[in-house]
Amino acid sequence: MLFFFGCIALLIAGYFIYGTFVDRIFGSDENRVTPAVAMADGIDYMVMPKWKLIFIQVLDIAGIGPIFGPILGALYGPVAMIWIVIGCIFGGAVHDYFSGMLSVRNNGASIPEVVGEYLGMPARQVMRLFSFVLLMLVGVVFVLSPAKLLNGLTGINTGLLVACIFGYYFLATILPIDKIIGRIYPLLGFLLLAMTTALFIALMFSSHQVLPDLSFSNMHPGEKPIWPLLFITISCSAISGFHSTQSPLMARCVENERQGRAVFYGSMIIEGIIGLIWCALGVSFYDNPQALSAVIAAGSPSAVVAEVSNSLLGSIGGGLAILAVIVLPITSGDTAFRSTRLIVAETFKMKQEAVSKRLIISVPLFVIGFIISTQNFSTIWRYFGFSNQCLSALVLWASAAYLAQRGKLHWIATLPAVFMTAVCVTFIANAKIGFGLGYDTSVIIGLIGAAVVFAIFLFKYVFSGKTAVETSA
Repeated sequence: MLFFFGCIALLIAGYFIYGTFVDRIFGSDENRVTPAVAMADGIDYMVMPKWKLIFIQVLDIAGIGPIFGPILGALYGPVAMIWIVIGCIFGGAVHDYFSGMLSVRNNGASIPEVVGEYLGMPARQVMRLFSFVLLMLVGVVFVLSPAKLLNGLTGINTGLLVACIFGYYFLATILPIDKIIGRIYPLLGFLLLAMTTALFIALMFSSHQVLPDLSFSNMHPGEKPIWPLLFITISCSAISGFHSTQSPLMARCVENERQGRAVFYGSMIIEGIIGLIWCALGVSFYDNPQALSAVIAAGSPSAVVAEVSNSLLGSIGGGLAILAVIVLPITSGDTAFRSTRLIVAETFKMKQEAVSKRLIISVPLFVIGFIISTQNFSTIWRYFGFSNQCLSALVLWASAAYLAQRGKLHWIATLPAVFMTAVCVTFIANAKIGFGLGYDTSVIIGLIGAAVVFAIFLFKYVFSGKTAVETSA
């Protein structure tokens, strides 16, 4: 119990101490005019209250990651919670802060344009294609997964639910951001936080012991190695590249740069707390990792969500808890399609004030999305975890380049970038979906690969002596 609350305390302290440190290094300026003010269009660019921005950002970036990832991570034991704390404070929150604030400094640009601004045109073009594919996959999966969960909760035909969710996504993609997203997200965010907290309180007063085994050895029943798999498995609660595609949505609505720490860094800390709770539920509710693994194998992490929620809170409370989980993919799926619209618009330089311009982009996107939803793309989706963390590394490298070019302390972004590069290279070298090399060989390749990228970065951005003049960014 003390270990869990210690982890929560560290995350909160991380926001106030390290978050303030990061914000100071970046140099947020309350007197600088933000895109929400300078480029207000009543559609994507508009000032919104900070409390709304925080709720929207939390739901934008979450998806099912802070639930399913920690449940799967719980198979490793309490060591997973250490990764959530360290990864969130020094990796994910830094990543989210810079992806949001660099967008603010670049007129609310989407992440491919931000990365291209600091890493060059080749990186911009790769990011455009990469982000489009990633967001389309996320959007479609976040139609199918909530539809299946709702079917189990209500019994309504899955096909009908898919159609309804697609219809909602279409409206959320083309309407002004304050019409749907700005109105319902705060309510849904409150439901998520309330039910997540209720589950842990119920766990404390149940017959289950909170964190009964505090062994920090690898407890995974499948003997899967902690490095690099834990850092791929738990992404959204620690660090996730998908978040960088969502942060620009709120970067277009921030009234003052001083709000950035709360909106971007703070939202990631909230997600880390949600992840900690679900990881603790996974470790504590079941007698051992083998029992947890059996439930996951029989019905995926969603079966764990249903069993834990109904057991701890009863049928009504459990239903509300499950509904709060269903909210997550829906509130990330709609913004995934909205982000895709904006990335396409920026690529082809299409203004989005006119509804006809939004429809020109959105209609083909949803046709493509529907076609994808009818296909069996499970093999493609297995690359998502790897691709997601590659994206996080790339965004961190762009952030490090921004800082180095301005003579600022780039290490706050460089160190997590090196770490995530090592994770990604090791994973793809060792995984069956990659090169399938031996574990020891893959670890060596991962370390060498990260060292090479680090050396290139130092010679290009640090030792070259070139600095950027602080202008619009």
